[in-house]
Amino acid sequence: MPATEHIKGLLKLIPEKAGVYRYYDKNETLLYVGKAKNLKKRVISYFNKKLEHGKTKVLVSKIHDIQYVVVPTEIDALLLENNLIKKHQPKYNVALKDGKTYPWICIKNEPFPRIFQTRNVIKDGSVYFGPYTSVRLVKTLLDFFHQLYPLRNCSLSLTDKNINAKKFKVCLEYHIGNCLGPCEDKQTNEEYQLGIEHVQQIIKGDIKSVTQHLKTTMLHFSEKMEFEKAQSVKEKIDLLNNYQAKSSIVNPKINDVDVFTILSDKDTAFVNYLKINSGAIIQAHTLELNKKLNETERELLQLAIIELRQRFKSTSKTIYCSHSLENVWEDLSITIPKIGDKKKLIDISLRNAKYMQLDKQKRKINNIEKQDNKRILERLQKDLHLINRPKHIECFDNSNIQGTNPVAACVVFKNARPSKKDYRHFNIKTVVGPDDFASMEEVVYRRYKRLLKEEEPLPELIIVDGGKGQLSSAVKSLDKLKLRGKVAIVGIAKRLEEIYFPGDSIPLYLDKRSESLKLIQQLRDEAHRFSITHHRKQREKNILGTSLDKIEGIGPKTVELLISHFGSVKKVMEAKKEELEKLIGKAKAKKIYEK
Repeated sequence: MPATEHIKGLLKLIPEKAGVYRYYDKNETLLYVGKAKNLKKRVISYFNKKLEHGKTKVLVSKIHDIQYVVVPTEIDALLLENNLIKKHQPKYNVALKDGKTYPWICIKNEPFPRIFQTRNVIKDGSVYFGPYTSVRLVKTLLDFFHQLYPLRNCSLSLTDKNINAKKFKVCLEYHIGNCLGPCEDKQTNEEYQLGIEHVQQIIKGDIKSVTQHLKTTMLHFSEKMEFEKAQSVKEKIDLLNNYQAKSSIVNPKINDVDVFTILSDKDTAFVNYLKINSGAIIQAHTLELNKKLNETERELLQLAIIELRQRFKSTSKTIYCSHSLENVWEDLSITIPKIGDKKKLIDISLRNAKYMQLDKQKRKINNIEKQDNKRILERLQKDLHLINRPKHIECFDNSNIQGTNPVAACVVFKNARPSKKDYRHFNIKTVVGPDDFASMEEVVYRRYKRLLKEEEPLPELIIVDGGKGQLSSAVKSLDKLKLRGKVAIVGIAKRLEEIYFPGDSIPLYLDKRSESLKLIQQLRDEAHRFSITHHRKQREKNILGTSLDKIEGIGPKTVELLISHFGSVKKVMEAKKEELEKLIGKAKAKKIYEK
Protein backbone atom coordinates (compact mmCIF):
# COMPACT_ATOMS: atom_id res chain seq x y z
CA MET A 1 0.00 0.00 0.00
CA PRO A 2 1.57 3.36 -0.98
CA ALA A 3 2.69 5.63 1.85
CA THR A 4 1.43 9.17 2.36
CA GLU A 5 3.91 12.04 2.20
CA HIS A 6 3.80 12.27 6.01
CA ILE A 7 4.68 8.58 6.39
CA LYS A 8 7.41 8.83 3.72
CA GLY A 9 9.02 11.53 5.80
CA LEU A 10 8.96 9.28 8.89
CA LEU A 11 10.38 6.31 6.96
CA LYS A 12 13.44 8.30 5.90
CA LEU A 13 14.40 8.82 9.56
CA ILE A 14 14.35 5.18 10.69
CA PRO A 15 17.85 3.68 11.20
CA GLU A 16 19.01 0.33 9.83
CA LYS A 17 19.40 -1.15 13.33
CA ALA A 18 17.76 -3.88 15.37
CA GLY A 19 14.84 -2.70 17.43
CA VAL A 20 11.12 -2.47 18.07
CA TYR A 21 8.70 -0.31 16.11
CA ARG A 22 5.26 0.94 17.13
CA TYR A 23 2.41 2.16 14.93
CA TYR A 24 -0.07 4.77 16.19
CA ASP A 25 -3.28 6.12 14.64
CA LYS A 26 -4.29 9.78 14.42
CA ASN A 27 -5.71 9.60 17.96
CA GLU A 28 -2.31 8.45 19.30
CA THR A 29 -3.70 4.97 20.02
CA LEU A 30 -1.11 2.18 19.81
CA LEU A 31 -2.08 -0.09 16.90
CA TYR A 32 0.80 -2.52 16.58
CA VAL A 33 4.18 -3.44 18.08
CA GLY A 34 6.73 -5.30 15.95
CA LYS A 35 10.38 -6.30 16.10
CA ALA A 36 13.02 -6.23 13.39
CA LYS A 37 16.64 -7.07 12.77
CA ASN A 38 16.68 -4.07 10.45
CA LEU A 39 14.09 -1.48 11.48
CA LYS A 40 14.22 0.52 8.23
CA LYS A 41 13.79 -2.45 5.87
CA ARG A 42 11.03 -4.01 7.94
CA VAL A 43 8.91 -0.87 8.37
CA ILE A 44 9.33 0.21 4.73
CA SER A 45 8.19 -3.26 3.59
CA TYR A 46 4.68 -2.53 4.90
CA PHE A 47 4.36 0.30 2.40
CA ASN A 48 6.27 -1.12 -0.58
CA LYS A 49 4.72 -4.55 -1.06
CA LYS A 50 1.24 -5.56 -2.15
CA LEU A 51 -0.65 -6.59 0.97
CA GLU A 52 -2.88 -9.61 0.54
CA HIS A 53 -4.14 -9.93 4.13
CA GLY A 54 -7.19 -7.73 4.76
CA LYS A 55 -6.32 -6.82 8.37
CA THR A 56 -2.81 -5.77 7.37
CA LYS A 57 -4.26 -3.44 4.74
CA VAL A 58 -6.56 -1.92 7.35
CA LEU A 59 -3.67 -1.53 9.81
CA VAL A 60 -1.45 0.24 7.25
CA SER A 61 -4.30 2.56 6.23
CA LYS A 62 -4.65 3.70 9.88
CA ILE A 63 -0.95 4.38 10.58
CA HIS A 64 -0.37 8.06 11.35
CA ASP A 65 2.80 7.94 13.43
CA ILE A 66 5.75 5.54 13.74
CA GLN A 67 7.97 5.31 16.82
CA TYR A 68 10.87 2.95 17.49
CA VAL A 69 13.41 1.82 20.07
CA VAL A 70 16.92 0.73 19.03
CA VAL A 71 18.43 -2.26 20.90
CA PRO A 72 21.80 -4.06 20.54
CA THR A 73 20.56 -7.28 18.90
CA GLU A 74 17.50 -8.88 17.34
CA ILE A 75 17.03 -10.97 20.48
CA ASP A 76 16.79 -7.84 22.61
CA ALA A 77 14.18 -6.58 20.14
CA LEU A 78 12.16 -9.77 20.58
CA LEU A 79 12.26 -9.45 24.35
CA LEU A 80 11.14 -5.83 24.28
CA GLU A 81 8.39 -6.60 21.75
CA ASN A 82 7.11 -9.39 24.00
CA ASN A 83 6.94 -7.15 27.04
CA LEU A 84 5.30 -4.24 25.18
CA ILE A 85 2.61 -6.49 23.72
CA LYS A 86 1.85 -7.96 27.14
CA LYS A 87 1.68 -4.50 28.68
CA HIS A 88 -0.35 -2.65 26.01
CA GLN A 89 -2.15 -5.49 24.14
CA PRO A 90 -2.37 -3.57 20.82
CA LYS A 91 -5.37 -4.37 18.63
CA TYR A 92 -3.37 -5.78 15.72
CA ASN A 93 -0.96 -7.98 17.72
CA VAL A 94 -1.47 -11.61 18.65
CA ALA A 95 -2.70 -11.70 22.27
CA LEU A 96 0.13 -12.69 24.62
CA LYS A 97 -0.60 -14.07 28.06
CA ASP A 98 1.61 -13.85 31.10
CA GLY A 99 1.30 -17.59 31.77
CA LYS A 100 4.45 -18.40 29.83
CA THR A 101 7.57 -16.44 29.09
CA TYR A 102 10.87 -17.00 27.34
CA PRO A 103 13.24 -19.80 28.47
CA TRP A 104 16.33 -19.40 30.63
CA ILE A 105 19.41 -21.57 31.16
CA CYS A 106 19.63 -22.56 34.82
CA ILE A 107 22.73 -23.75 36.69
CA LYS A 108 21.12 -25.33 39.75
CA ASN A 109 22.32 -24.47 43.23
CA GLU A 110 23.18 -28.05 44.34
CA PRO A 111 26.16 -30.43 44.62
CA PHE A 112 27.39 -31.30 41.11
CA PRO A 113 25.05 -28.67 39.57
CA ARG A 114 22.80 -29.61 36.69
CA ILE A 115 22.42 -27.32 33.68
CA PHE A 116 18.96 -27.28 32.14
CA GLN A 117 16.28 -25.17 30.46
CA THR A 118 13.50 -23.54 32.48
CA ARG A 119 10.81 -20.90 32.16
CA ASN A 120 10.59 -20.23 35.90
CA VAL A 121 13.22 -18.14 37.66
CA ILE A 122 13.29 -19.27 41.29
CA LYS A 123 15.28 -17.32 43.86
CA ASP A 124 17.04 -20.29 45.47
CA GLY A 125 20.65 -19.33 44.80
CA SER A 126 20.72 -20.89 41.35
CA VAL A 127 22.37 -18.98 38.48
CA TYR A 128 20.17 -18.03 35.48
CA PHE A 129 21.17 -16.84 32.02
CA GLY A 130 18.77 -15.41 29.47
CA PRO A 131 16.01 -14.99 28.71
CA TYR A 132 16.31 -16.51 25.24
CA THR A 133 13.67 -16.03 22.57
CA SER A 134 14.38 -19.36 20.86
CA VAL A 135 13.91 -22.72 22.55
CA ARG A 136 15.93 -24.22 19.72
CA LEU A 137 18.85 -21.92 20.55
CA VAL A 138 18.73 -22.97 24.21
CA LYS A 139 18.75 -26.66 23.27
CA THR A 140 21.62 -26.08 20.87
CA LEU A 141 23.62 -24.36 23.61
CA LEU A 142 22.91 -27.15 26.11
CA ASP A 143 23.95 -29.80 23.57
CA PHE A 144 27.12 -27.84 22.94
CA PHE A 145 27.94 -27.68 26.67
CA HIS A 146 27.41 -31.41 27.04
CA GLN A 147 29.74 -31.99 24.07
CA LEU A 148 32.42 -29.97 25.83
CA TYR A 149 31.94 -31.35 29.33
CA PRO A 150 30.33 -34.63 30.49
CA LEU A 151 27.91 -33.03 32.96
CA ARG A 152 25.21 -35.11 34.61
CA ASN A 153 21.56 -34.85 33.58
CA CYS A 154 20.03 -36.96 36.36
CA SER A 155 18.16 -35.41 39.31
CA LEU A 156 19.85 -37.48 42.07
CA SER A 157 20.72 -35.75 45.31
CA LEU A 158 24.50 -36.09 45.16
CA THR A 159 25.37 -35.02 48.69
CA ASP A 160 28.58 -36.28 50.30
CA LYS A 161 26.43 -38.33 52.68
CA ASN A 162 24.58 -40.12 49.89
CA ILE A 163 27.72 -40.73 47.84
CA ASN A 164 29.67 -42.08 50.84
CA ALA A 165 26.73 -44.33 51.69
CA LYS A 166 26.92 -45.70 48.11
CA LYS A 167 23.22 -45.14 47.55
CA PHE A 168 23.61 -44.81 43.76
CA LYS A 169 25.01 -46.81 40.84
CA VAL A 170 26.34 -45.41 37.58
CA CYS A 171 23.85 -45.52 34.73
CA LEU A 172 24.07 -45.90 30.94
CA GLU A 173 25.17 -42.26 30.58
CA TYR A 174 28.42 -43.18 32.36
CA HIS A 175 29.04 -46.22 30.18
CA ILE A 176 28.61 -44.28 26.90
CA GLY A 177 30.84 -41.45 28.09
CA ASN A 178 28.24 -38.74 28.72
CA CYS A 179 28.91 -38.63 32.48
CA LEU A 180 32.00 -39.31 34.60
CA GLY A 181 30.08 -40.94 37.46
CA PRO A 182 30.12 -38.47 40.37
CA CYS A 183 27.33 -40.56 41.93
CA GLU A 184 29.91 -43.30 42.68
CA ASP A 185 32.64 -40.79 43.55
CA LYS A 186 34.39 -41.44 40.21
CA GLN A 187 34.63 -37.66 39.64
CA THR A 188 35.52 -35.08 42.28
CA ASN A 189 33.41 -32.01 42.89
CA GLU A 190 36.42 -29.81 42.02
CA GLU A 191 36.80 -31.41 38.58
CA TYR A 192 33.08 -31.13 37.92
CA GLN A 193 32.95 -27.52 39.12
CA LEU A 194 35.71 -26.52 36.66
CA GLY A 195 33.42 -27.54 33.80
CA ILE A 196 30.57 -25.49 35.32
CA GLU A 197 32.82 -22.43 35.60
CA HIS A 198 33.86 -22.78 31.97
CA VAL A 199 30.22 -23.03 30.88
CA GLN A 200 29.41 -19.80 32.72
CA GLN A 201 32.38 -18.05 31.07
CA ILE A 202 31.23 -19.22 27.62
CA ILE A 203 27.67 -18.00 28.19
CA LYS A 204 29.03 -14.63 29.24
CA GLY A 205 31.12 -14.52 26.06
CA ASP A 206 34.53 -15.06 27.67
CA ILE A 207 35.62 -17.88 25.34
CA LYS A 208 39.25 -16.72 25.29
CA SER A 209 39.92 -17.67 28.94
CA VAL A 210 38.39 -21.12 28.50
CA THR A 211 40.34 -21.76 25.29
CA GLN A 212 43.60 -20.69 26.96
CA HIS A 213 43.01 -23.09 29.87
CA LEU A 214 42.26 -25.95 27.48
CA LYS A 215 45.40 -25.24 25.44
CA THR A 216 47.50 -25.39 28.60
CA THR A 217 45.84 -28.70 29.52
CA MET A 218 46.42 -30.09 26.01
CA LEU A 219 50.14 -29.23 26.15
CA HIS A 220 50.37 -30.84 29.58
CA PHE A 221 48.92 -34.12 28.27
CA SER A 222 51.12 -33.93 25.18
CA GLU A 223 54.31 -33.51 27.25
CA LYS A 224 53.32 -36.57 29.30
CA MET A 225 52.84 -38.51 26.03
CA GLU A 226 49.10 -38.91 26.80
CA PHE A 227 48.11 -38.24 23.22
CA GLU A 228 44.53 -39.57 23.40
CA LYS A 229 43.72 -37.15 26.22
CA ALA A 230 45.47 -34.35 24.35
CA GLN A 231 43.40 -35.12 21.25
CA SER A 232 40.20 -35.06 23.32
CA VAL A 233 41.07 -31.60 24.64
CA LYS A 234 41.98 -30.42 21.13
CA GLU A 235 38.51 -31.43 19.92
CA LYS A 236 37.02 -29.23 22.64
CA ILE A 237 39.19 -26.30 21.50
CA ASP A 238 37.99 -26.84 17.93
CA LEU A 239 34.38 -26.81 19.13
CA LEU A 240 34.96 -23.52 20.93
CA ASN A 241 36.65 -21.96 17.90
CA ASN A 242 33.59 -22.83 15.78
CA TYR A 243 31.18 -21.52 18.34
CA GLN A 244 29.90 -17.97 17.98
CA ALA A 245 27.58 -16.36 20.46
CA LYS A 246 24.34 -15.42 18.68
CA SER A 247 22.51 -13.72 21.50
CA SER A 248 22.89 -10.80 23.81
CA ILE A 249 22.88 -12.20 27.35
CA VAL A 250 21.14 -10.09 29.97
CA ASN A 251 22.03 -10.39 33.62
CA PRO A 252 18.80 -11.36 35.48
CA LYS A 253 20.25 -9.97 38.72
CA ILE A 254 19.60 -6.46 37.40
CA ASN A 255 16.01 -6.19 38.54
CA ASP A 256 13.52 -3.32 39.01
CA VAL A 257 15.92 -0.59 37.89
CA ASP A 258 15.33 2.74 36.10
CA VAL A 259 17.94 3.93 33.60
CA PHE A 260 18.15 7.63 32.64
CA THR A 261 20.55 9.29 30.20
CA ILE A 262 20.67 12.73 28.58
CA LEU A 263 22.07 14.28 25.41
CA SER A 264 21.65 17.94 24.55
CA ASP A 265 22.50 20.58 21.99
CA LYS A 266 22.16 24.35 22.07
CA ASP A 267 18.37 24.50 22.28
CA THR A 268 17.10 21.01 23.11
CA ALA A 269 17.78 18.10 25.46
CA PHE A 270 16.77 14.47 25.01
CA VAL A 271 16.31 12.26 28.06
CA ASN A 272 15.94 8.53 27.52
CA TYR A 273 14.27 6.30 30.09
CA LEU A 274 14.55 2.50 30.24
CA LYS A 275 12.71 0.29 32.73
CA ILE A 276 14.60 -2.92 33.55
CA ASN A 277 13.05 -6.03 35.06
CA SER A 278 14.98 -9.29 35.41
CA GLY A 279 17.61 -7.91 33.08
CA ALA A 280 15.18 -7.15 30.24
CA ILE A 281 13.99 -3.79 28.88
CA ILE A 282 10.24 -3.63 29.45
CA GLN A 283 9.65 0.09 28.89
CA ALA A 284 11.42 2.75 26.84
CA HIS A 285 10.67 6.41 26.25
CA THR A 286 12.58 9.51 25.11
CA LEU A 287 11.52 12.91 26.40
CA GLU A 288 12.33 16.09 24.50
CA LEU A 289 12.96 19.23 26.57
CA ASN A 290 13.27 22.69 25.03
CA LYS A 291 15.78 24.86 26.86
CA LYS A 292 14.52 28.23 28.05
CA LEU A 293 17.15 29.68 30.36
CA ASN A 294 20.35 27.84 29.39
CA GLU A 295 19.72 25.11 31.95
CA THR A 296 22.48 22.57 32.64
CA GLU A 297 22.14 18.91 31.68
CA ARG A 298 22.03 17.94 35.36
CA GLU A 299 19.12 20.31 36.01
CA LEU A 300 17.20 19.03 33.00
CA LEU A 301 17.92 15.39 33.85
CA GLN A 302 16.65 15.81 37.40
CA LEU A 303 13.49 17.46 36.10
CA ALA A 304 12.99 14.69 33.55
CA ILE A 305 13.44 11.94 36.15
CA ILE A 306 10.63 13.38 38.25
CA GLU A 307 8.36 13.72 35.21
CA LEU A 308 9.05 10.25 33.76
CA ARG A 309 8.82 8.38 37.06
CA GLN A 310 5.44 10.01 37.71
CA ARG A 311 4.25 9.36 34.14
CA PHE A 312 5.19 5.67 34.23
CA LYS A 313 4.34 5.23 37.93
CA SER A 314 7.79 3.84 38.71
CA THR A 315 8.50 2.61 42.24
CA SER A 316 12.07 1.43 41.56
CA LYS A 317 14.53 2.11 44.35
CA THR A 318 17.58 2.05 42.08
CA ILE A 319 18.52 4.42 39.25
CA TYR A 320 21.41 4.06 36.81
CA CYS A 321 22.34 7.44 35.38
CA SER A 322 24.67 8.94 32.78
CA HIS A 323 25.42 11.99 34.96
CA SER A 324 26.16 12.53 38.62
CA LEU A 325 23.16 14.07 40.36
CA GLU A 326 22.35 15.54 43.69
CA ASN A 327 20.18 12.84 45.24
CA VAL A 328 17.06 14.60 46.48
CA TRP A 329 15.25 11.28 46.96
CA GLU A 330 15.95 9.75 50.35
CA ASP A 331 14.69 6.31 49.35
CA LEU A 332 16.56 6.13 46.00
CA SER A 333 20.02 4.86 45.12
CA ILE A 334 21.59 6.68 42.15
CA THR A 335 24.72 5.22 40.56
CA ILE A 336 26.80 5.94 37.43
CA PRO A 337 27.94 2.55 36.07
CA LYS A 338 31.42 2.42 34.58
CA ILE A 339 31.81 -1.23 33.48
CA GLY A 340 29.88 -4.47 32.92
CA ASP A 341 26.21 -5.12 32.20
CA LYS A 342 25.09 -1.97 34.02
CA LYS A 343 27.28 0.18 31.76
CA LYS A 344 25.83 -1.62 28.71
CA LEU A 345 22.37 -0.45 29.76
CA ILE A 346 23.64 3.14 29.94
CA ASP A 347 25.10 2.75 26.42
CA ILE A 348 21.79 1.40 25.06
CA SER A 349 19.91 4.31 26.63
CA LEU A 350 22.36 6.90 25.27
CA ARG A 351 22.07 5.33 21.82
CA ASN A 352 18.30 5.79 21.88
CA ALA A 353 18.66 9.40 23.03
CA LYS A 354 21.15 9.97 20.18
CA TYR A 355 18.74 8.56 17.59
CA MET A 356 15.99 10.83 18.90
CA GLN A 357 18.35 13.79 18.61
CA LEU A 358 19.29 12.82 15.02
CA ASP A 359 15.59 12.35 14.20
CA LYS A 360 14.90 15.87 15.39
CA GLN A 361 17.70 17.31 13.28
CA LYS A 362 16.64 15.35 10.16
CA ARG A 363 12.99 16.33 10.63
CA LYS A 364 14.04 19.96 10.85
CA ILE A 365 16.09 19.69 7.64
CA ASN A 366 13.29 17.80 5.89
CA ASN A 367 10.73 20.39 6.96
CA ILE A 368 12.92 23.19 5.60
CA GLU A 369 13.34 21.30 2.30
CA LYS A 370 9.61 20.62 2.09
CA GLN A 371 8.80 24.27 2.75
CA ASP A 372 11.35 25.36 0.12
CA ASN A 373 10.02 22.88 -2.45
CA LYS A 374 6.44 23.89 -1.74
CA ARG A 375 7.35 27.55 -2.21
CA ILE A 376 9.14 26.79 -5.51
CA LEU A 377 6.16 24.82 -6.84
CA GLU A 378 3.75 27.57 -5.83
CA ARG A 379 5.97 30.07 -7.67
CA LEU A 380 6.01 27.80 -10.74
CA GLN A 381 2.22 27.47 -10.58
CA LYS A 382 1.88 31.24 -10.56
CA ASP A 383 4.48 31.84 -13.30
CA LEU A 384 2.95 29.30 -15.69
CA HIS A 385 -0.66 30.21 -14.76
CA LEU A 386 -1.46 26.63 -13.74
CA ILE A 387 -4.71 25.60 -12.07
CA ASN A 388 -3.01 23.17 -9.65
CA ARG A 389 0.32 23.17 -7.86
CA PRO A 390 2.50 20.85 -10.01
CA LYS A 391 3.62 18.29 -7.42
CA HIS A 392 4.08 15.69 -10.19
CA ILE A 393 6.05 16.88 -13.27
CA GLU A 394 7.29 14.82 -16.24
CA CYS A 395 9.79 15.95 -18.88
CA PHE A 396 10.57 14.39 -22.32
CA ASP A 397 13.70 14.54 -24.49
CA ASN A 398 14.70 12.85 -27.78
CA SER A 399 18.21 11.74 -28.74
CA ASN A 400 19.68 10.61 -32.09
CA ILE A 401 22.72 11.20 -34.27
CA GLN A 402 21.89 11.55 -37.97
CA GLY A 403 18.80 9.47 -37.40
CA THR A 404 20.63 6.43 -35.98
CA ASN A 405 19.33 4.65 -32.90
CA PRO A 406 16.58 7.17 -32.12
CA VAL A 407 15.58 7.02 -28.45
CA ALA A 408 13.69 9.17 -25.96
CA ALA A 409 13.51 9.59 -22.21
CA CYS A 410 10.95 10.64 -19.64
CA VAL A 411 12.08 11.85 -16.22
CA VAL A 412 9.74 12.36 -13.28
CA PHE A 413 9.95 14.89 -10.44
CA LYS A 414 7.68 14.67 -7.40
CA ASN A 415 7.55 17.55 -4.97
CA ALA A 416 10.38 19.18 -6.92
CA ARG A 417 12.70 16.20 -6.33
CA PRO A 418 13.76 13.49 -8.84
CA SER A 419 11.77 10.25 -8.55
CA LYS A 420 14.27 8.02 -10.33
CA LYS A 421 12.28 4.83 -9.94
CA ASP A 422 9.67 6.41 -12.24
CA TYR A 423 12.12 7.35 -15.02
CA ARG A 424 11.45 5.64 -18.37
CA HIS A 425 13.45 4.98 -21.59
CA PHE A 426 11.85 4.65 -25.04
CA ASN A 427 13.20 3.12 -28.24
CA ILE A 428 11.51 4.87 -31.17
CA LYS A 429 9.48 2.29 -33.09
CA THR A 430 7.36 4.04 -35.75
CA VAL A 431 9.64 6.83 -36.99
CA VAL A 432 12.26 6.45 -39.73
CA GLY A 433 15.08 8.96 -39.86
CA PRO A 434 15.84 12.03 -37.74
CA ASP A 435 12.34 13.32 -37.09
CA ASP A 436 12.18 14.88 -33.62
CA PHE A 437 8.58 15.98 -34.02
CA ALA A 438 7.23 12.52 -34.90
CA SER A 439 9.41 10.91 -32.22
CA MET A 440 8.03 13.24 -29.56
CA GLU A 441 4.48 12.49 -30.70
CA GLU A 442 5.14 8.74 -30.43
CA VAL A 443 6.69 8.69 -26.94
CA VAL A 444 4.13 11.06 -25.38
CA TYR A 445 1.34 8.93 -26.78
CA ARG A 446 2.91 5.67 -25.55
CA ARG A 447 3.64 7.09 -22.09
CA TYR A 448 0.14 8.33 -21.29
CA LYS A 449 -1.70 5.56 -23.06
CA ARG A 450 0.05 3.18 -20.67
CA LEU A 451 -0.64 5.30 -17.59
CA LEU A 452 -4.33 5.44 -18.50
CA LYS A 453 -4.45 1.70 -19.13
CA GLU A 454 -2.78 0.92 -15.79
CA GLU A 455 -4.86 3.59 -13.99
CA GLU A 456 -1.71 5.30 -12.72
CA PRO A 457 -1.83 8.98 -11.66
CA LEU A 458 -1.17 11.57 -14.37
CA PRO A 459 1.22 14.49 -13.87
CA GLU A 460 0.01 18.02 -13.23
CA LEU A 461 2.60 19.35 -15.69
CA ILE A 462 4.38 17.97 -18.78
CA ILE A 463 7.53 19.66 -20.07
CA VAL A 464 8.80 19.03 -23.60
CA ASP A 465 12.43 19.72 -24.48
CA GLY A 466 12.04 21.83 -27.63
CA GLY A 467 10.16 24.72 -29.12
CA LYS A 468 6.82 25.08 -30.90
CA GLY A 469 7.31 22.03 -33.19
CA GLN A 470 8.00 19.49 -30.43
CA LEU A 471 5.26 20.99 -28.26
CA SER A 472 2.69 20.76 -31.07
CA SER A 473 3.61 17.12 -31.67
CA ALA A 474 3.17 16.28 -27.98
CA VAL A 475 -0.19 18.07 -27.91
CA LYS A 476 -1.39 15.90 -30.84
CA SER A 477 -0.88 12.83 -28.66
CA LEU A 478 -2.78 14.40 -25.77
CA ASP A 479 -5.62 15.16 -28.17
CA LYS A 480 -5.72 11.53 -29.31
CA LEU A 481 -5.91 10.38 -25.70
CA LYS A 482 -8.49 13.08 -24.83
CA LEU A 483 -6.16 14.55 -22.21
CA ARG A 484 -6.04 18.08 -23.67
CA GLY A 485 -6.99 20.48 -20.91
CA LYS A 486 -6.67 17.82 -18.21
CA VAL A 487 -2.86 18.00 -18.04
CA ALA A 488 -0.85 21.23 -18.41
CA ILE A 489 1.96 21.08 -21.00
CA VAL A 490 4.74 23.51 -22.00
CA GLY A 491 7.86 23.42 -24.17
CA ILE A 492 11.27 24.91 -23.38
CA ALA A 493 13.48 26.02 -26.28
CA LYS A 494 17.22 25.81 -25.63
CA ARG A 495 18.44 28.98 -27.39
CA LEU A 496 16.92 31.64 -25.16
CA GLU A 497 15.14 29.36 -22.68
CA GLU A 498 11.74 30.48 -24.00
CA ILE A 499 8.67 28.79 -22.52
CA TYR A 500 5.99 27.95 -25.12
CA PHE A 501 2.33 27.21 -24.45
CA PRO A 502 -0.02 25.24 -26.77
CA GLY A 503 -1.62 27.45 -29.43
CA ASP A 504 0.42 30.52 -28.48
CA SER A 505 3.23 31.64 -30.78
CA ILE A 506 4.55 34.21 -28.31
CA PRO A 507 6.86 32.64 -25.75
CA LEU A 508 7.13 33.43 -22.05
CA TYR A 509 10.52 34.60 -20.76
CA LEU A 510 11.11 33.85 -17.09
CA ASP A 511 13.67 35.72 -15.02
CA LYS A 512 17.00 33.89 -15.48
CA ARG A 513 17.44 33.90 -11.70
CA SER A 514 13.95 32.66 -10.89
CA GLU A 515 13.48 29.38 -9.03
CA SER A 516 10.77 28.41 -11.50
CA LEU A 517 13.14 28.53 -14.48
CA LYS A 518 15.88 26.74 -12.54
CA LEU A 519 13.49 23.88 -11.75
CA ILE A 520 12.40 23.62 -15.41
CA GLN A 521 16.07 23.66 -16.51
CA GLN A 522 16.89 20.96 -13.96
CA LEU A 523 14.12 18.77 -15.40
CA ARG A 524 15.23 19.44 -18.99
CA ASP A 525 18.92 18.74 -18.23
CA GLU A 526 18.08 15.55 -16.34
CA ALA A 527 15.92 14.32 -19.24
CA HIS A 528 18.75 15.10 -21.67
CA ARG A 529 21.32 13.26 -19.54
CA PHE A 530 19.05 10.24 -19.14
CA SER A 531 18.27 10.15 -22.88
CA ILE A 532 21.92 10.51 -23.97
CA THR A 533 23.00 7.68 -21.64
CA HIS A 534 20.42 5.33 -23.16
CA HIS A 535 21.32 6.46 -26.71
CA ARG A 536 25.01 5.75 -26.10
CA LYS A 537 24.25 2.23 -24.92
CA GLN A 538 22.06 1.58 -27.95
CA ARG A 539 24.76 2.80 -30.33
CA GLU A 540 27.43 0.63 -28.72
CA LYS A 541 25.13 -2.35 -28.89
CA ASN A 542 24.30 -1.61 -32.53
CA ILE A 543 27.95 -1.15 -33.56
CA LEU A 544 28.82 -4.51 -32.03
CA GLY A 545 25.75 -6.17 -33.50
CA THR A 546 26.31 -5.05 -37.11
CA SER A 547 29.81 -6.50 -37.16
CA LEU A 548 29.51 -9.82 -35.35
CA ASP A 549 26.22 -11.01 -33.94
CA LYS A 550 24.36 -10.24 -37.15
CA ILE A 551 26.39 -12.98 -38.86
CA GLU A 552 24.04 -15.95 -39.21
CA GLY A 553 24.92 -18.70 -36.75
CA ILE A 554 26.93 -16.42 -34.43
CA GLY A 555 25.14 -15.87 -31.12
CA PRO A 556 25.75 -13.39 -28.27
CA LYS A 557 27.77 -15.89 -26.20
CA THR A 558 30.14 -16.48 -29.11
CA VAL A 559 30.48 -12.71 -29.62
CA GLU A 560 31.25 -12.25 -25.92
CA LEU A 561 33.90 -14.99 -26.06
CA LEU A 562 35.56 -13.47 -29.14
CA ILE A 563 35.63 -9.92 -27.76
CA SER A 564 36.93 -11.17 -24.41
CA HIS A 565 39.74 -13.10 -26.13
CA PHE A 566 40.80 -10.65 -28.86
CA GLY A 567 39.87 -7.35 -27.17
CA SER A 568 37.91 -5.65 -29.99
CA VAL A 569 35.77 -6.28 -33.08
CA LYS A 570 38.59 -5.03 -35.32
CA LYS A 571 41.05 -7.55 -33.92
CA VAL A 572 38.51 -10.34 -34.33
CA MET A 573 38.18 -9.44 -38.01
CA GLU A 574 41.98 -9.37 -38.39
CA ALA A 575 42.49 -12.75 -36.67
CA LYS A 576 43.80 -15.73 -38.62
CA LYS A 577 41.40 -18.52 -39.46
CA GLU A 578 43.42 -20.99 -37.34
CA GLU A 579 43.09 -18.75 -34.28
CA LEU A 580 39.32 -18.53 -34.73
CA GLU A 581 39.00 -22.30 -35.23
CA LYS A 582 40.94 -22.98 -32.04
CA LEU A 583 38.65 -20.70 -30.04
CA ILE A 584 35.15 -21.32 -31.48
CA GLY A 585 35.42 -24.30 -33.84
CA LYS A 586 35.74 -24.69 -37.61
CA ALA A 587 32.10 -24.05 -38.59
CA LYS A 588 31.73 -20.73 -36.80
CA ALA A 589 35.26 -19.65 -37.70
CA LYS A 590 34.51 -20.25 -41.38
CA LYS A 591 31.40 -18.01 -41.23
CA ILE A 592 33.31 -15.15 -39.57
CA TYR A 593 36.34 -15.55 -41.83
CA GLU A 594 34.18 -15.46 -44.98
CA LYS A 595 32.36 -12.38 -43.65
